[in-house]
Amino acid sequence: MPLNSATTMPKWRRCLCVLAAVLAFFAILPSATSAQGNASDVQTVWRLLDYIAVDYEGAVSKGKIISPAEYAEMTEFAGTVRRGISGLPDKPGRAALEKAAGEIEGLIAAKDEPAIVAARSRELATRLLAAFPVPLAPRSLPELARGEKLYMQNCAGCHGATGDGQGQVSRGMNPPPIAFTDRERARQRSLFALYQVIGQGLDGTAMPSFAQLSNEDRWALAFYVGGFAFNDQKAGKELWNANADLRQKLPSLEALAGVVPATLARSFGDTKTDAVTAYLRAHPEALQADGPASLGIARVKLNGSLLAYQRGDRPEARRLALSAYLDGFEPVEPILSARDSALMAKIEAAMIAYRAAISSGAPVTDIEYQAAALDMRFSAAEAVLSPKMSSGTSAFLGALAILLREGVEALLVVVAMIAFLKKADRPQYLRYVHGGWLAALVIGVATWAVATYLVSITGAGRELTEGVGSLVAAVILISVGIWMHGKSSAASWQRYVREVMDKAMSRGSVWFLFGLSFLVVYREVFETVLFFSALVSQGNDYAVAAGAMTAIFLLAAVAWVMLKLSRSLPIGKFFAYSTVLIAILAVVLAGKGVGALQEAGVIDIAPLGLIPRVPILGLSPTWQSFGAQLFTAVIIVAGIWLNGRRAGLMAAK
Repeated sequence: MPLNSATTMPKWRRCLCVLAAVLAFFAILPSATSAQGNASDVQTVWRLLDYIAVDYEGAVSKGKIISPAEYAEMTEFAGTVRRGISGLPDKPGRAALEKAAGEIEGLIAAKDEPAIVAARSRELATRLLAAFPVPLAPRSLPELARGEKLYMQNCAGCHGATGDGQGQVSRGMNPPPIAFTDRERARQRSLFALYQVIGQGLDGTAMPSFAQLSNEDRWALAFYVGGFAFNDQKAGKELWNANADLRQKLPSLEALAGVVPATLARSFGDTKTDAVTAYLRAHPEALQADGPASLGIARVKLNGSLLAYQRGDRPEARRLALSAYLDGFEPVEPILSARDSALMAKIEAAMIAYRAAISSGAPVTDIEYQAAALDMRFSAAEAVLSPKMSSGTSAFLGALAILLREGVEALLVVVAMIAFLKKADRPQYLRYVHGGWLAALVIGVATWAVATYLVSITGAGRELTEGVGSLVAAVILISVGIWMHGKSSAASWQRYVREVMDKAMSRGSVWFLFGLSFLVVYREVFETVLFFSALVSQGNDYAVAAGAMTAIFLLAAVAWVMLKLSRSLPIGKFFAYSTVLIAILAVVLAGKGVGALQEAGVIDIAPLGLIPRVPILGLSPTWQSFGAQLFTAVIIVAGIWLNGRRAGLMAAK
């Protein structure tokens, strides 16, 4: 272990791992903060676009204004949409959104056909959510009884007890309260749109904001209100249970919250759509009980990416393709990996290939083919992710495999450090190693708590944290491995202990032990808690806990065996074996680090078809990832060669 600050370990190396740990921890914060900051503005713009899509036909018909008041409102809303988008954070794709908003404003000024304005408004709303993600569905099942109570307390006075718009205080209101029983209008309105209006109110009307209600209450109210126009629940239940195509179209609570019934009716007709809408809005638990885990965001953004590519907007297509992975697929990746790792690897590889094809300017037909193939794989994943596929055995094995995989990588380094100090007869410095990995555990759990309860860590933030941590750890381990090889001869080791050990310790190099121990363990803890959060969210808590405890027991046994073996090894063999293990780990982390940064969109992707994807080895079929591993291996080999040459020169003297 490199402890000599004078001759073998410069100060910059000692500071590197502590600094890297800080960088890795805080890399997630900017993306989390910015994502929260603009959510309200995005929701406002989305709500206005939804209103334009639904209400414009009441203002214009056949190129003529049929309601001056409605037309003035549509004109105002269109201008507000354009200005609202221009005020959003400057990021790739915003200019295209602003241009599209200006085109809608022009269509309204030209009194264009309602069908055209509605289609363009809905397309822009979809692209807006793809570019600036906001929550699209409730976090838990809405309570319809709670929604009914809130409606009677806050809404019935204007909208009527039955939702017909004839409440006791509705007389004289201009415009009058919306009749939720109007089926034609209800077919044009998603539950998400109702949720938005409840939270923000509607300018120019008597509809106030109910932002004081919790998110759960607003969703409960939206589901209750959204059911007034649809009442054939019995037929809807029969259709839902019998029609697999319908279940595929509405695979999740998020899909139900975002779907516009009129859009669904294009595939299934008004009668079937109305019945299924009645059933699911009254019984959303049918989705949680029988439906698969959500890949709705991935589908939406993949479709947006394809549309952008078809328009010739490659940067937007590439950005949305990246978002489809980070915001749509990555959240379910831990569960899918535990249940069907082969399918997970295929989807991950297909998404990388899709992004690479966009970057290389592949023909539109190729992009369409790849997008269709991905959508089919999403369907297969949703079947695997279905709660029906969840079992105590799968949860146990998933937790066991995840903790073992992540734990062994950290264990190799920490055990080597402990064994080194014991061989150096410096047990008093073990507290720095133990302090490092214990601090990593505490801060890792704190990171999970922050990500769960305070801010929303984006997919890019997660990948960036993992990528930075992996690469910095790889750099440090290269140095450690080469240093250990240089001490693999007994003579070199004895000389090192005799000449510099105590001086090195006194100069504070022990903090290097703390920093390296912290970094390698924190990186694994950060990823592990994300995986375990996903597993716990699927239930089977006791099975997950049992898997984790079994893995901890096995890791403790492995650590005991490694320490016992290290005590009996001659110093030369100890350093030689440790060098090999640490060198392998450095190569693995180099590949994982570059791969994570590619998934975060920081590094470009150039596919390398000859290389298989082997996640446990950090091996990925891209030139950048494989090149980083090859470069790491070359540096280690060169360092070992220089050590041998230096030892030969010293022996000759």
